[in-house]
Amino acid sequence: MSDATLHDAKRDPDDFAVQIADSIESFIVAVAEVSRGDEPDSAVPFLLLEVSQLLLTGGRLGAHEDFLPDERYEPDVGPEPDVDELRERFARLLDPVDVYSEVFDPYVPRSAPVACRISDDLADIITDLRHGMAHYRDGRVSEALWWWQFSYLSNWGPTASAALRALQSLVAHVRLDQPLDELNGLDTDAAATEEQLAEEAGRVMAEEIAAPLGIRHS
Repeated sequence: MSDATLHDAKRDPDDFAVQIADSIESFIVAVAEVSRGDEPDSAVPFLLLEVSQLLLTGGRLGAHEDFLPDERYEPDVGPEPDVDELRERFARLLDPVDVYSEVFDPYVPRSAPVACRISDDLADIITDLRHGMAHYRDGRVSEALWWWQFSYLSNWGPTASAALRALQSLVAHVRLDQPLDELNGLDTDAAATEEQLAEEAGRVMAEEIAAPLGIRHS
């Protein structure tokens, strides 16, 4: 943990909780606003900014010592809000760049890439964040911090990181005037063997490395 993070947490834990909650609330509100599609041309840059800022908040949670909830068992926060509408809005807004390829765990040898959707990622992240926010608004601050930290490490952190890479890649392709290749074979509903995925990933990687160097990949 950095000295700044230690100082921040030890100075006033309540301030730390407020800052985390404010950042998460800001992300939830901003993403919902983007999903309306009022400014479709700015959706990807806005999402890049919002997910980047959220991951800074996640980094603060990850760098902090483990939070412990006050109660042994998690209190019931009631039914989870439905995120299907938000998911569907983003699927329409981001079509046809919604689907992207991701390696689930870079530390697993020969990990095969899997097809993911930015719209699914955002809905899953929002679900995790809202769950913790329900605890926070009910005054269970330690429970909220524990949940946000745990789910950052186990789910929404990796999900946001993957989405960020996809969003950054999209922005880079546009700003650097590098058209996206036709999105073939990226289908979240299609099954493929590990060998096929690894072979395809190797081919795509070779082409992407060769192209800027003016080398034709055979």
